[in-house]
Amino acid sequence: MRRARILLGFSALGVFWGAWGAALPAIQRRAAVDDGQLGLALVLVGFGALVSMRGTGVLIDRLGPRVTALSVAAFGVAGFLPGLAGSPAQLYVAALLLGAASGAMDVAINADAVREEIRSGRPLLNLAHASFSGAVVLGAVGAGILQAAGAGPPVALGVAAAAVLVTAAAVREPSRLQGELETGVSPPRLLQRVPVWVLVLGGLGALAFWIESAWQNWSSVHLERTLDASPAVSSLGPAAFAASMTVGRLVAQRLLERSSERRLLVLGALLAGVGSAVAVAAPTVGLALAGILAAGAGCSVFAPIIIGLVGKTAPVRERATLIGSVTTLMYLGFLVGPAAVGGVAQLTSLQASLAAVAGLAFLLALLFSVVRLPR
Repeated sequence: MRRARILLGFSALGVFWGAWGAALPAIQRRAAVDDGQLGLALVLVGFGALVSMRGTGVLIDRLGPRVTALSVAAFGVAGFLPGLAGSPAQLYVAALLLGAASGAMDVAINADAVREEIRSGRPLLNLAHASFSGAVVLGAVGAGILQAAGAGPPVALGVAAAAVLVTAAAVREPSRLQGELETGVSPPRLLQRVPVWVLVLGGLGALAFWIESAWQNWSSVHLERTLDASPAVSSLGPAAFAASMTVGRLVAQRLLERSSERRLLVLGALLAGVGSAVAVAAPTVGLALAGILAAGAGCSVFAPIIIGLVGKTAPVRERATLIGSVTTLMYLGFLVGPAAVGGVAQLTSLQASLAAVAGLAFLLALLFSVVRLPR
């Protein structure tokens, strides 16, 4: 039951972000924002997550798994807001609140997954992240169907947010299963020093999330604007990306049994670079989707491996705090990446902006090959 609850939490998060990616062009039109303003809104999503993530980790280490259900409920409430935004200012406020709630839920469900993986001795993180990615597909396709039927952003995001709220009750562990907090040690503090090895992994994760967020947030806009795809077809961009990540993570769970984390990270970054380049240069929607699929497969290995390395290396008393720390650093990619794509697109073109993302993936492959990873 614990594993099922954890997988359900990841799935709920994925359903919403799939709907978000597919509905983003319509959200942009409803709020009357240009590319630069949309990029700023996406920055605020990342900034909100940065504010909440480490603090959520500290709360989990102090209060235990009961924090998870509260964070999921908060995200469900915040999920309704962006679809209702009718101006740039309203979208900015909604994006900030959405990011803060999403960051809290992200840390909580990842901490639960690491704790269960260590408790049971059975791998779970790749499967959990695959559940997230698979649910992104469902959310994106569902939002695309709703939009094709004439529904606007309030409905497309409202359905996904309602699903998250229902999940909040389902993921709550009975008090008898929540376990006991470690006693006899000082609880972690919000402002205590972060170990250097966590900073390094967080920096690499930030570059990885930059690439991932670029395609998750801008693929539908790229297909619709650059290749004149219809809204229903453009929604296949984030869906294809997430579907590929789902398969990639299921495959990675098997490959880790006979391959090293470093090798998978390097190969993933190379594949993300090649796929991104193909998606940018493609003259047709079909070829662009093929590139997005390849980019998704490459990006699939980053988050589970990096978070798993931190969770298994961290001391028990501050495991959630350090998971919150590394995810905070990784979310810098979500903070900088979408804004950079939007800003460069405003100055040049969206194609040129996404081409830079391909170059970043090749740089990440080089860094993964030389940086020392914790054992």
